[in-house]
Amino acid sequence: MIVWLNGTFGAGKTTTAKELTALLPDARILDSEYVGMMLRHVLGSLPVDDFQDWPPWRGLVVETAAQVHAYVGGTLVVPQTVLVKAYWQELRTGLEKAGLPVHLVLLHADDDTLRRRIDGDTVEAGARQWRLDHLAPYAAALPWLRPAADTVVDTAGAEPRAVAERIAAAVRA
Repeated sequence: MIVWLNGTFGAGKTTTAKELTALLPDARILDSEYVGMMLRHVLGSLPVDDFQDWPPWRGLVVETAAQVHAYVGGTLVVPQTVLVKAYWQELRTGLEKAGLPVHLVLLHADDDTLRRRIDGDTVEAGARQWRLDHLAPYAAALPWLRPAADTVVDTAGAEPRAVAERIAAAVRA
């Protein structure tokens, strides 16, 4: 199974992924950002705003998930923002065709909470403006994101462990 944690930057995807893997048996994080980083070395001369715009990223994420799952089994938790509906549909369809059921979780927080978290992030402080610039596209994507999600969790004011417990319960149901 794939548990895909979607939501914008500051929603808590990375923190929740770590908590969630501790709650689900044989779960591990598959960070699809690394696929994008690898492609930057190969496709860097083809400018895009986001590596998700490269079709090979989407195909390689699906293939990587399928290969890793075939090798280790269990649950793969993917903490990755996807704000383009067509990209999400391509990913979900590809994963399901590979025999991997997908549980899409939308981690949501209000704009003030997101801005506070982004401003307070000391780990990826260099990405602050890029993250802030994606709040408007996130808001624009909510009309398709909410209905597409199997589970929606408001992370504002919620402890990461409680968020992960809610997701674990939804995945087990």
